[in-house]
Amino acid sequence: MKQRLFTPGPTTVPEEVLLEMARPIIHHRSKAFAELFGKVLEDLKYLFQTENPVLTLTSSGTGAMETAVVNLLARKDTALVIRGGKFGERWGELCEAYGIRCVPVDVEWGDAVDPEEVGRALKEHPEVKVVFATYSETSTGVLHDVKALAEVAKKAGVLLVVDAISSLGAHPLPMDEWGVDVVLTGSQKGLMLPPGMAFISLSEKAWEAVKRSDLPKYYWDLRKARSSLAKGQTPYTPAVSLIVGLARSLRTIREIGLEALWRRHARHAEATRRAVQALGLELFARAPSNVLTIVRAPEGVDGKALLKAAQAYGVTFAGGQEGLSGKVVRITHLGYVDDFDAISAVAALERALRDVGWKVPMGKGIAAAQEVLARE
Repeated sequence: MKQRLFTPGPTTVPEEVLLEMARPIIHHRSKAFAELFGKVLEDLKYLFQTENPVLTLTSSGTGAMETAVVNLLARKDTALVIRGGKFGERWGELCEAYGIRCVPVDVEWGDAVDPEEVGRALKEHPEVKVVFATYSETSTGVLHDVKALAEVAKKAGVLLVVDAISSLGAHPLPMDEWGVDVVLTGSQKGLMLPPGMAFISLSEKAWEAVKRSDLPKYYWDLRKARSSLAKGQTPYTPAVSLIVGLARSLRTIREIGLEALWRRHARHAEATRRAVQALGLELFARAPSNVLTIVRAPEGVDGKALLKAAQAYGVTFAGGQEGLSGKVVRITHLGYVDDFDAISAVAALERALRDVGWKVPMGKGIAAAQEVLARE
């Protein structure tokens, strides 16, 4: 049975990327690698919409998050953390691991943060050096207003660090234009690659903060990564095969164009949301992201049983995290996904609902999705 992946990561990888990664491996200190890596670095700037260098890390996205913490802050510093889901909370956990005092701005799961509330918190705590935010919170399906947060941070004279692990490529994030100081992402989301790499870019203002940082670091020291760029290298052994695949993936993204890519995610998200509502189901996020759609399990239906029923058809959705475990189904629109994959996700949801005993109007969700997708 063909397997279809609709999880927040890993996401489905295009065949041409997989084939590139299957080629004989090259040495990471060779001229061939330096030439390939140089092209990758330029294409990453296009993706990040920045003139700043984009550094590559051999890690998951969480590695990039930890990298941001240890390079931007010093002992006894204070950071403001927006906690509106599992990954917003992770910023706070990382800060606490290094003894950084945190000022939390707690947001109810399903809601987007109010930038004015962040502004008020910054006025109350002028000692804050950095604001840590999440663009698309995959545990809640919410999209936060990063552009407004950047304006608030600039007014307060603090750095804004954005976790764009799931959102880069799915939503506009012009780093330089919006004035975001640090943007980071991971390979297994919108970049259509396997897990194993992360990427981070810093503004000049953020690099000034790196100079005063005294938190312990070795592998995560961005000064080493930056100095290696001049030679077209990384300070330590990179994930060579992933970088080869990345070169192909970034080429595809350029060919499609960022605006077309954003529209594709928007269409698939809207089609899925319309389908869910046509089936009489409830959406969880009140400020939904185009990265994924989170559906509340119907009353009396175990969300975990619903996931298991979908897997019987070769379709993998993601379950809820923390307090949402067993209560929601997460359907992602990231990766190598086309219109008919989006329809397949809805069809699998309909069948799974029927199989767990919920009376579902078969085909009604598919029809609603088709109405959206047929517009283009």
